[in-house]
Amino acid sequence: MARYPVLFVLFFGLNLVAFAQKNLPDQAVAITITATPIPAFRPDSPAQIRFGSLEFRGGLVLTSTHKSFGGISALRVRPDGEHFLALSDRASWFLWRIVYEYNRPIGIADASAAPVLGGDGKPAPQWDTESIAEDGNTLYVGLERINSIFSFDFDWKSFPANARPVSVPPELKDLPFNQGLEGMVFVPKKYNLAGTLIGFSEKGLTEAGNLKAFLIGGPSPGMFSVKRTDGYDISDAAMLPNGDILILERQYSLQLGVAMRIRRIRLQDIKPGALVDGSTIVETDLHSQIDNMEAMSVHRSRSGETVLTLMSDDNFSPIQRTLLLQFVLKEN
Repeated sequence: MARYPVLFVLFFGLNLVAFAQKNLPDQAVAITITATPIPAFRPDSPAQIRFGSLEFRGGLVLTSTHKSFGGISALRVRPDGEHFLALSDRASWFLWRIVYEYNRPIGIADASAAPVLGGDGKPAPQWDTESIAEDGNTLYVGLERINSIFSFDFDWKSFPANARPVSVPPELKDLPFNQGLEGMVFVPKKYNLAGTLIGFSEKGLTEAGNLKAFLIGGPSPGMFSVKRTDGYDISDAAMLPNGDILILERQYSLQLGVAMRIRRIRLQDIKPGALVDGSTIVETDLHSQIDNMEAMSVHRSRSGETVLTLMSDDNFSPIQRTLLLQFVLKEN
């Protein structure tokens, strides 16, 4: 189902256009998001629900007439599985609630939008906001192009506020333009590397051609790398309940369009100087309902299931879609 086999060449070109400054609301506003359910992850095999280690739970195609909607680059789903924070690469926040029928997402309610505010309390549309990590009531935001990290206060009652710069290693500042921190996770107290902010570059490469990653703060700060294979680049990361880290990856070619892969990395393998690799839990292409998949969050459902929520960045392009996909991780 390669709907746009050649036009996906616009991914990165349009992303640069999307970075241009636009009119953003100067305060939070209610918005309407229309959600069209996705009945099957693979349209040519509608009865199939298992894909690698994932079971498809459901999905939505999201549209809105609000000017700032689109370009989703990072997200967090609250443990209740309903409340949702998304971040666009044009420095806009979105809060909404997922509506379920049984355990399948069918709609979006209570949606609102607001600009990301810089340290001066003013909208920062020049920021290319690409990744977020959560530590209690602190939210970390990774910026590309200027290769920086800011922390915000966040309690799910209002939009993140009070931006503060975070000290980062000089090597992070040297990441290539538009290939900076695409994924971040914060390690909670109960795990090895507790108190560490782990950042993954999109395509900052070591001399050996692997993907640069950073341990910021915590007991053993430094750099490590993630083995790069098959031309995949990192687009987000999230932590599983047992401490393992999932990395969302994408690949693009003129012939095949875009592909998606998720790998699982053991936290215990991560340390300064390490080269880490991980098992693939799913890999798919445009035969499935994917687009430019850029955002991923993990939460534990009330029934104890590990649920992955993924979203795509439409690059504000009429030929791409904003997708919300949910899967359950199956350990066997």
